[in-house]
Amino acid sequence: MKQILYKNTAISFSDIGKGTAVVLLHGFLENKTMWRELVPSLAKKNRVISIDLLGHGETDCIGYVHSMEENAEIVDAILSHLRIRKAVFIGHSMGGYIALAFAELHINKVKGLVLLNSTALEDSIERKINRDRAIKAVKQNYINFVRMSIANLFSENNRDLLKNEIENVKLEALKTPLRGIVASLEGMKIRKDRQFILKETDFPKLLILGEKDGVLLYKDNVSQIVATNTELISFPDGHMSHIENKEELEKVIVSFLNKI
Repeated sequence: MKQILYKNTAISFSDIGKGTAVVLLHGFLENKTMWRELVPSLAKKNRVISIDLLGHGETDCIGYVHSMEENAEIVDAILSHLRIRKAVFIGHSMGGYIALAFAELHINKVKGLVLLNSTALEDSIERKINRDRAIKAVKQNYINFVRMSIANLFSENNRDLLKNEIENVKLEALKTPLRGIVASLEGMKIRKDRQFILKETDFPKLLILGEKDGVLLYKDNVSQIVATNTELISFPDGHMSHIENKEELEKVIVSFLNKI
């Protein structure tokens, strides 16, 4: 585990392996430990940087709104610190939103992009309302909010099959401070539509979706890659492909990186 200071705030990350730089960005209520089973495989041929995003894991909060752009700038600060000029970005859910923000701000530093159970679409009006409801709910009952949120990320048929894995995800999620949760919900709510990143860039892009994802509905998100050079991989389960479709996902990502 390593740290840098960004705006007097400790930002935690890990840096393993040699080769093409691959930056792993976790989702909401997650932290860099979500990648622990994937990192050894990727690090055989790549330099893998896993980052705790603002208000998650061992990274502190900055203010009361963690915008996708502010998160993108902490990523850039780490790359500058490591003297990495270009990288492939893999973002799960919120991590994908941040990867897209990074691509807009620092397009010349992007070698490839994987959106894992993520989207370039902005929040709909309904989702923005739900973000506000979530903020109220987590302030009223933090533990119940976190536990319910994690369970809903998995497809129904996996909630019994993967009980132990789900419990581990909940335990990691409960390490996320209330302030970090609220600031991230506020940041996701105000993020902009970045479909133009998929349409107007020529670096390799991959969108991975779960057909039974209850968070990002499959049919709503397939359309964003029409008329783009973005590859689509579909898995038959929910929002947590790195757990629900672990072996298949590893093969897909290794194959994608081998082409770059």
